[in-house]
Amino acid sequence: MNYFSSNFTLGILGGGQLGKMMLYETRKYDICTKVIDPNPAAPARLACDKFVVGDLMDYDTVVNFGQDVDILTFEIESVNIEALEYLEQKGKLVYPSASTLKKIQNKGDQKEFYLKKEIPTAPFTRYQSKDELVTDWAQKKKTFPFIWKSCTGGYDGKGVAVIKNKEDLIPLPDVPCIAEEMIHFKNELAVIVARNANGEVKTYPVVEMEFHPEANQVEYVICPARIADEVAQNARAVAHKVSESFEHVGLLAVELFQTQDDQILVNEVAPRPHNSGHYSIEASFTNQFEQHIRAVLNLPLGATESKVGGVMVNLVGEENYKGPVHYQNIEKIMQLPGVTPHIYGKKETRPFRKMGHVCIVNKDLNQARKIAEQVKQSIKVISLTK
Repeated sequence: MNYFSSNFTLGILGGGQLGKMMLYETRKYDICTKVIDPNPAAPARLACDKFVVGDLMDYDTVVNFGQDVDILTFEIESVNIEALEYLEQKGKLVYPSASTLKKIQNKGDQKEFYLKKEIPTAPFTRYQSKDELVTDWAQKKKTFPFIWKSCTGGYDGKGVAVIKNKEDLIPLPDVPCIAEEMIHFKNELAVIVARNANGEVKTYPVVEMEFHPEANQVEYVICPARIADEVAQNARAVAHKVSESFEHVGLLAVELFQTQDDQILVNEVAPRPHNSGHYSIEASFTNQFEQHIRAVLNLPLGATESKVGGVMVNLVGEENYKGPVHYQNIEKIMQLPGVTPHIYGKKETRPFRKMGHVCIVNKDLNQARKIAEQVKQSIKVISLTK
């Protein structure tokens, strides 16, 4: 099939920042795109060939959208799976597949899939309601502390809570959930895995993630991770096994824990470009967005090695600001060596909302991390009107 400068159309479900950055690559290759998002001001609206406003969870909307494209992919997991299954039955190519997404969309199903495939993960208990969880605690079948996760609807730290005592149980919503054993880890790591329809698989170097203690969001992504070579090799091998088990096509971001005795446990996965791969835009031979496009079009995968050490800093809304966004001191950080800001195009800021990121590249990874700290301390995502 001729994808380039042709009538071929790639459909993308979701028009957020990941969709916008995917479109950088389709523009580079002159691939026609059609994007759907419920937000008429979505970041991807200006870069695609056709933009549609619509509900990604509505069956008819997704079916109608998918019938008008040649291959369908997505940048967010919250899409109607039944619609994707119908489109596949009608011969439409959907990557990653509805089957892959179905295993991942529900965190309870995802964790049980790991057990079935003998993939190392933290011990957990699954509950259909908050009452079931509270009953287990009252009967001393569940002890503090543990990690509570909503089975569906969680993202960017939402739908996750550390439960240390009885009072922490009170505000939890009454939804299906899992209670996961708390892992006392050395590092939170991630590996991006790319796989095309021919079964070609490549993994990116292991990255190290540093999280904001309050928002439970990634603050820094460091590539390569500052870990022993044997730990990195094991992490990539585990991520490769996860990819084989899901038989996905496209990108799969595999989030991992490195335990105190250097074991690797799978935390969770995302079947799309991911925050942990943003460093690759400046630091890698093939960035994660181009790699996703290559994979879903069944083209040869690009080199995953890094050209240089990279650190990514997330730009999120400051706690006490909500309103039209202003990037304070952005000119200051642009004077720093190896610094490239990426602004997502969201016009309104609010506390901890992801508004952009900054990539820092340097031959000396420690120097890149120091510059990243300067970036974090300098630029502030605020609103001039409170």
